[in-house]
Amino acid sequence: MVNYNNSRILLQPNEIPKEWVNILPDLPSPMTPLVNPMDGKPAPPELALAIFPKECVMQEVSQEPIIPIPKDLREIFARTYRPSPLHRALGLEKELGIKGDDIKIFYKNESGSPTGSHKPNTAITQAYYAKKDGIEELVTETGAGQWGSGLSYGCNLFGIKCTVYMVRVSFLQKPGRKILMKSFNAEVHASPSRHTESGKNFLEKDPEHPGSLGIAISEALEHSLRSNTIRYSLGSVVNFVLLHQTIVGQETKIQLAKVGINKPDIIIGCMGGGSNFAGLMIPFARDKLHGVLPDVEIIGVEPRACPSVCKGEYRWDFGDTSMKGPIVKMHTLGHSFVPSPIHAGGLRYHGMAPIISILYNNKVISASMHHQSEVIKSGLLFSNTEGILPAPETAHAVKEAIDQALKAKENNEKKTIVFNFSGHGFFDLLAYKLYMTGDLEDYELPTEEIQKALSSGEMPKIDESQF
Repeated sequence: MVNYNNSRILLQPNEIPKEWVNILPDLPSPMTPLVNPMDGKPAPPELALAIFPKECVMQEVSQEPIIPIPKDLREIFARTYRPSPLHRALGLEKELGIKGDDIKIFYKNESGSPTGSHKPNTAITQAYYAKKDGIEELVTETGAGQWGSGLSYGCNLFGIKCTVYMVRVSFLQKPGRKILMKSFNAEVHASPSRHTESGKNFLEKDPEHPGSLGIAISEALEHSLRSNTIRYSLGSVVNFVLLHQTIVGQETKIQLAKVGINKPDIIIGCMGGGSNFAGLMIPFARDKLHGVLPDVEIIGVEPRACPSVCKGEYRWDFGDTSMKGPIVKMHTLGHSFVPSPIHAGGLRYHGMAPIISILYNNKVISASMHHQSEVIKSGLLFSNTEGILPAPETAHAVKEAIDQALKAKENNEKKTIVFNFSGHGFFDLLAYKLYMTGDLEDYELPTEEIQKALSSGEMPKIDESQF
């Protein structure tokens, strides 16, 4: 018998986690350092401090298993949008023909934040630390605009200027995101732009360049080095961003325990750079590494048009297209890779977070990939049954959760499936319109294109014996 009282599991403000979970000490193989692109050696603290707020740099390399969340930061979370609810997807289960409690689908709803996604979890935190450092401006890149919206909101809270370089194809596809950022007093540029030398170089070669996250990162990094009162802010990939997002997974564990579930079977999240997926799964992955949840299956979902984990190589690569930022070891399609213009702009980054790359290589987690048409179809099904239209990025996790539930149903298995509903799609209606009219195009990245991207341009050769 389904318990309908458990369909929406809430927490009180005093139940917001007091620490972030740092998985670095528990990784099955050592975390590699950030490497200076100038000499191929581990980046000195001065380089990182010139780019990021000081406390974020300290958290990037910390080996403390838990890192306290400042009390005044938790108070900001409590009066704005945290803790977020965990929902039982009863409508979706019914539509899939699932009866009873043998198969349960839960989603952690991060769409209720001021900007509609999980991104403020780290955006507010980075702006908080920047304000303490006396920083006057934070500059960043954004794909679909969720991260840019999050940082714009965070900067506005603390009276810091925010400048956003938005991938041109998304800048044109998603005008609502641009308006939202500007409503929080951000300055927004389509990337590549004529505001940086990096952007000018790409526009000279192609005035209609669609842009990429790698190019937008190059522009943001260049901009951030103009003054000592400016810092760069990153919404994914690096360790401290994933750390800040673990508030999501910790809340989820508390909420599941409230309905008697201490051992979920499947954890799912979409992944582009890795932030929302890591935020949900890291607390569970640490339990898996410690033998508490040895059988939990953790799945990251990518678009077939940009499958950095599923089809990329694990190697050293530049984090940005102009090769100005730190070099990291990660799953990558090559820093010169320009993805197809899919609507899941937040999943169009050429690389994957080093933490996720290590967990995948050690088979702690797995990965899957889907076409955007089947993803958007799943998003509509979710909207029809649960009442929230997912962002195209989020719909990747929805699609995988549906597949896993149907697989369990077919095999007569008992499964508890949890996925991160990382954001709503109210600014992404064009993707759904194109699907409805039959004009949404799928992009499958051929192996030869991946090899071309990996072999084109300068790839760093790093001597790991020096670490």
